[in-house]
Amino acid sequence: MAHVTDALDPAAMREYYRSTPFEEADLPADPMEQFVRWFKDAAAGHLHEPNAMVLSTATPDGSPSSRTVLLKHFDERGFVFYTNYGSRKARELDANPQVSLLFPWHPLTRQIIVTGTAARVGRDETAAYFRTRPHGSQLGAWASPQSTVVSSRAELLRRYQELAARYPEGEQVPVPTDWGGYRVVPQTVEFWQGHENRLHDRLRYVRDTASPSGRGWRVERLAP
Repeated sequence: MAHVTDALDPAAMREYYRSTPFEEADLPADPMEQFVRWFKDAAAGHLHEPNAMVLSTATPDGSPSSRTVLLKHFDERGFVFYTNYGSRKARELDANPQVSLLFPWHPLTRQIIVTGTAARVGRDETAAYFRTRPHGSQLGAWASPQSTVVSSRAELLRRYQELAARYPEGEQVPVPTDWGGYRVVPQTVEFWQGHENRLHDRLRYVRDTASPSGRGWRVERLAP
């Protein structure tokens, strides 16, 4: 058995970032427009699953948890993902809607950090997305009681096979009542870009409730 002292030394691991300075003048007025720009760059750069994001939630008493989920829709209202409503993340969001999202685009030396509140999307929106999922993924949403303890993988496969027999390929699978989407409405959106000598750029949009519409944004630069 390897000892802990035989492990690689993370203190010696470092990258030297070099990129073009990221200035306030480069930003559009709305953070979603800037998100689109960087999201397109991530997709064009052939990053593996550029829509993967780390979702962090917390219980009402502040106990946090994080996991990676997939962004499935975004627009001026916010960022949407889907899950089982009995999962840990859903239980925590229903009790405490404060949430954080992190898009970790390491190959581009960029990351986007979103903070805001989450709320369930409507059933029509959930159903419309569910119909776009592959048949196997639709069955999987039924087969998995997400975040609960199961006896074995064989038990999950048995549940899946029973559903596959009930709803064969080509037959419509009903939308689970305990499965659906959440929309994260951003209050802040930070765009981080790495630079040499640890002088990274951090430009953060903050929702400006004092603006005439109550939906404006101001931009602030954070020290790296």
